[in-house]
Amino acid sequence: MRSSAILPPLPALRVFESVGRLLSFRQAGEELSITQSAVSHHIKQLEEALGVRLFVRKARSVELTGEGRDYLDVTRKALGLIADGTADMRRRATRSVVRVSLLPSFAANWLVSRLAGFRAEHPEIDLELDPTLQLADFDVSADIAIRYGQGPWGDARNELLKAEQLAPVVSSALLRAGPALSVPRDVLNFPLLLTKRDAEWKIWAASVGVDIDQARTIQLMDYNVALQAALDGQGIAIGRMLLVRDHIEAGRLVHPFTQVAMSERTGHWLVAPEGREISTATRLFVEWIKREIGA
Repeated sequence: MRSSAILPPLPALRVFESVGRLLSFRQAGEELSITQSAVSHHIKQLEEALGVRLFVRKARSVELTGEGRDYLDVTRKALGLIADGTADMRRRATRSVVRVSLLPSFAANWLVSRLAGFRAEHPEIDLELDPTLQLADFDVSADIAIRYGQGPWGDARNELLKAEQLAPVVSSALLRAGPALSVPRDVLNFPLLLTKRDAEWKIWAASVGVDIDQARTIQLMDYNVALQAALDGQGIAIGRMLLVRDHIEAGRLVHPFTQVAMSERTGHWLVAPEGREISTATRLFVEWIKREIGA
């Protein structure tokens, strides 16, 4: 790219800033590791390009002219912007990005509230979250994926992060206003909020000996919608205990029974590309999320 005819010689600007700050050709030369005559040449070149005198030369020192003081202020600001931009580019070059494909329910109800901990531990790593129900494309949009269910998911490595526990959850308001929830079969007195994975209700019901085939149901498909309906008192949702734990601890949802169910069909899985080494940043994210889920 050709230099603009409006811009002065850029190397001369750096010399000018140094001389203007130190008010010494000799000290500027020492700072920039060039000769004093080279300093004089750059200043002369800059003055000719600008058409003004920048310094008054004296026997043992130099002083800025009025124009020199004004131009030094402009030069410092310009060089400062370049320095800041350069530092930003270098920071970007040394940062790492981890692209995570995950279910919206896992992102909204567990991961997002814990991201501050990851950022504090690894400020050099940027996370790109892709909440989606689609299979992850490791060649295009994801470095790692988190999925729920039984798997396997495509031609990939699958590692169980946590076997999920299932149990009904209900809003405290509905619990106070509705019929009693003393024993598991009392869930039949409420609408059951179903998702696309209505097998979760059947897994829990079978574990406690309750027949829910004739229960009133509301089909909501998406797990986030079912949880919101439960929070709004529309019925009882089956709680994936990892995902509803924060709601229970905050008192937004109540876990009325001690009985929980587990199945090989209900686990949170880490999915990684087969036959490919993950990056250091991705490995650090995996190690962090394992610790968090374990805690």
